[in-house]
Amino acid sequence: MTYSENTDQIAAGQILAFVGGADNIVSAAHCATRLRLVLKDVARIDKAGLEGLEAVKGTFVNGGQFQVIIGQGRVARVYEALVQRGGIKAVSASEAKEDASVHLNPLQRFARLLSNIFVPIIPVIVACGLLMGALGMAKTMHWLPGTSALFQVLDLISSTAFIFLPILVAFSAAREFKLSPFMGAALGGIMIHPALQNAWTTGTGIKDYWDLFGLPLAQLGYQGTVLPVLLAVWVMSYVERGVRRVVPDLLDIVLTPFITLVVSAFFALTVLGPLGRLLGDGLSFGLQYLYAHGGVFAGFVFGGLYSAIVITGVHHSFHAVEAGLLASPAIAINFLLPIWSAANVAQGGAALAVFFRSDDLKVKQIALPAAVSCLLGITEAAIFGVNLRFVRPFFAAALGGAVGGAYVVANHVGMTAVGVTGIPGIAITAPASVPNYLIGLGLAFMVAFAAAYIAGLKEKAA
Repeated sequence: MTYSENTDQIAAGQILAFVGGADNIVSAAHCATRLRLVLKDVARIDKAGLEGLEAVKGTFVNGGQFQVIIGQGRVARVYEALVQRGGIKAVSASEAKEDASVHLNPLQRFARLLSNIFVPIIPVIVACGLLMGALGMAKTMHWLPGTSALFQVLDLISSTAFIFLPILVAFSAAREFKLSPFMGAALGGIMIHPALQNAWTTGTGIKDYWDLFGLPLAQLGYQGTVLPVLLAVWVMSYVERGVRRVVPDLLDIVLTPFITLVVSAFFALTVLGPLGRLLGDGLSFGLQYLYAHGGVFAGFVFGGLYSAIVITGVHHSFHAVEAGLLASPAIAINFLLPIWSAANVAQGGAALAVFFRSDDLKVKQIALPAAVSCLLGITEAAIFGVNLRFVRPFFAAALGGAVGGAYVVANHVGMTAVGVTGIPGIAITAPASVPNYLIGLGLAFMVAFAAAYIAGLKEKAA
């Protein structure tokens, strides 16, 4: 056994001891830098002992998982040694999330559900949003006329994710609700069928109604919506399970999808669609009202509270809200993400202050990379491994996020996609907003750094 292998084995044994032994671990997974452990009883953890180990750069609990920061490369070796020494159930990161869900409260489980549905969709929304922003700049700068064939083809591509968003959401939601994703996609397709009036044209009024058993039913599609299709697929999953219980196995492949699709589609068009549209519009326009009338104060509050919301895990549900804002013809801009971005970058400013204020070499080794990762929109290491650990830097970061959030709202900074914050967020920021976006991030970072540096460090409290 080489020296490296031996030290990894020793580290694994020490970690096992400090988390309460192998019998306290339900399952274990790892990502690029962290061990992700699902534990039976977090009270058995010796956190101080763990963080005193040479191999451990920090620890935190998130999403029901106890996460131990090891670092790139070495985490895989320590994970392998941990699994072998303890005879622990090795799972994938997604399976670990499933195991950890039992430790979440109902609100956290709901947020995690929405996250699991929307995270797989984010890349295509980012791609289309990035192209939409580039086309907007090209048109504004007169680089490419809007009447040209090239512009129109690219414009068609850029709007695809938003026009067919119900199908994308339905496909992803069906997998989460244990339903055939193709059945979900079919239901999403029904809700934006060309025979229905395109929802983007509702400004001219609803043109046609069906007389359904004496009740008027608008022949209106659900393009640019999120909540209606989510409700519809959720109900469809229950319809399918109910039908499957009564249909003979011999006829299951024919009757189950037939009955499920017809019943679900009818219910979606008559009840769930209109209800979901009402709820979704109420949420989107309510946020828009706060944004328009709350102004700087709204940005200050949202930016200041965002990192505290991250601790609860409820922030995962915001993807659905942001997608709804983008898909709404009347809004069509993500005004929330620049606020979240300022809050994320502020955590980096506070972590950098910890780097300069701390005399502990190990804290410095964690704080500097954590601060840099916040600039790229990744905040877990800074929040859980640095700022919460010393308490005051976390509140300093909240102040920085509040100031940055107030600035971007005051200057109407908007984004054309979801999921990307920090410096990479420049790519999806509306071209005219880029300077103010960068100023907002700079303010958030500097205020957080200054406040954290002045406030100093408190003894470990987390």
